[in-house]
Formats: sequence, structure tokens, C-alpha cells
Amino acid sequence: MTNVIVQDSGFVTEDWSGPLLDWDVATQGGADPETGYGLDVPNTVTAEQLQPYFNSVSMIRVSFPSSHDGRGFSIARTLRMLGFAGRLRAHGHVLADQYAMARRVGFDEVEIDAALAERQPEDQWLARANWQQHSYLNRLQQSI
Repeated sequence: MTNVIVQDSGFVTEDWSGPLLDWDVATQGGADPETGYGLDVPNTVTAEQLQPYFNSVSMIRVSFPSSHDGRGFSIARTLRMLGFAGRLRAHGHVLADQYAMARRVGFDEVEIDAALAERQPEDQWLARANWQQHSYLNRLQQSI
């Protein structure tokens, strides 16, 4: 089964074609591409540990082993605050209800498996795609 990429426009075709290095391989001096590669990281890595890779990595894919573990959201927010401007992808068990939060903290997209996409079809993700308008700050401003 193929994984599904979720963006604000819904389910999209995978367009990442560069190499995706596992964090353990990259940090132990395994493969060493010059630039433009992706880095697949667990949610136990800190954003500060990733900072030395900012100039060579084009995408960071943060693992979400469980929808109940929000460490990936903190990593994404800190990566953006530290200046990472590349592609940032949440990967794993992210639910449609969490999509707006993923976008707010800096993720560009979410990658889920086909089984989750079947249980939570595209319309459920699209209902949360207008993530900038549906925030508590917007609701507060509208009530003033």
C-alpha cells in the first residue's frame, strides 16, 4: 500500500524524488549526499540537533508513531523558529483533527498510510484545510 500525502488542497501525488536518509545513518556518517536530500527523523530528536543540517537538507520528515504523542509538533515549531525554511513533513499517525495544528506549527504536509486515509477520507482533511481562519485567536478577534 502506498502512503498518502495530505496538503491544503487534499490528497496529492507524492512529488519528493530525492534521497531520504534515516537519522541514524546520517548521524553515523553513512551516506553523505552534498545537498538536496531528505532527513527522516524520530520524534525523539531535538530541533537543535537538526540545525547543523539546515544548509544541506531540503526536507525533514518527522515521525509520529502515535496520534497521542505530540513531540513532533514541538520539533516542527522549534525548527521554524530556528530558521529552517525547507520542506517539513509530518509522517505517521497524524489524524485529520490534528491537521490544522500541524500546519500552524510549521508542517507543510502530512504523510499517512493508505489504511488511515481510508478511515479518514480526503473530505475530513479538507474540512481542516482552512487552518488559518479556524484558530482560537480568530474566534476571539471576531467576538471583539
